[in-house]
Amino acid sequence: MILDEAEMIRWGNAIGVAARTPLFLLLRGPLGAGKSVLARSIAQGAGVEGAVPSPTFNLVFRYPSSRGVEVVHMDLYRLSDPSELWELGWQELGGQDELVVVEWPDRAEGMLPEHRWEITLGPVAGDREARTVSVSRFGVPQDLPGFPVSVDL
Repeated sequence: MILDEAEMIRWGNAIGVAARTPLFLLLRGPLGAGKSVLARSIAQGAGVEGAVPSPTFNLVFRYPSSRGVEVVHMDLYRLSDPSELWELGWQELGGQDELVVVEWPDRAEGMLPEHRWEITLGPVAGDREARTVSVSRFGVPQDLPGFPVSVDL
């Protein structure tokens, strides 16, 4: 469980520091669960400097990092049809130096990469700040040291 936004930011930074590319991180959860906060802190931990806004209206932002990693942040909430993924360059994602963070991956069901991590955030009843966290590994993505995982094959 994540207790507050500051803890979410620390955790995201740690993920970004530990991340080895190529890597897909898919963030699930309802509106307000903290997906954008987590995505932003992952990018900053990976070495992205400056503002990391949510790509809700642009759908995708690409950021170079001081580590030589390109962070690709996608927010598929406004995607009206999965075929629009091709216009965003979906099929080309996952390059050797890419860390891809996707919010609302349910909009891309059936097209998700075989090798990925999924992080699901959820509210905690009676506590506006706390979040439940579930981390699942699919296929054989790059390791993220220290993660509690369930393996779904």
